[in-house]
Amino acid sequence: MDQTLDSISEALRSFVDKIGKLSTFFIIPLVFITMWDVFCRKFITLQIWLVENFGRIFESTLLQELEWHFHTALFLMVLGYGFTHNRHVRVDFIRENLKLRKKIWIDFLGTSILMIPWICVLIYFSFIYVRESFIINEVSASLVGLSHRWVIKSFLIAGFLLSLLSGIAVWLQTFILLFGSRDYRLNPMTIDLPEVQEGNQ
Repeated sequence: MDQTLDSISEALRSFVDKIGKLSTFFIIPLVFITMWDVFCRKFITLQIWLVENFGRIFESTLLQELEWHFHTALFLMVLGYGFTHNRHVRVDFIRENLKLRKKIWIDFLGTSILMIPWICVLIYFSFIYVRESFIINEVSASLVGLSHRWVIKSFLIAGFLLSLLSGIAVWLQTFILLFGSRDYRLNPMTIDLPEVQEGNQ
């Protein structure tokens, strides 16, 4: 039983990790677009010439919207990765002084009561948000902004789904540590490995 749950947890972690690592490539266009936007602001005549000869893709408004689109996509798609690698924000001034089993209980209750249910709520409302944007063919509030606003909004659903999977992966691990065999060893995500190797105290 422990091994089955751990295998599911590891499969979820592996999937979230792969998507998270691939999503880091959003930083490449983000950096180049930001650099180009800054450059064009210093040489406004060049930007005007580019717009007139090559199209509105070189307009400052489009570039700025592309910047926050890529930034949003990057942020949302690595949320789950951050959680499975214990890089999320944690108030440790209390937790760090607790015994191992209490730390596990905090993670178990946190994912059970707070993380997983609330992410499900976020996914539900994100779906409505994206659906309405798609139906009305929402575009930028700016007259010269980007169209198809539902595309970037759909990253809310994808990002929260990945976060949900990471939450389930951690929940399964804490369940094993709390209620499984004391002799079973796993590769923990949010609990320090040396402490786990010493036993579930």
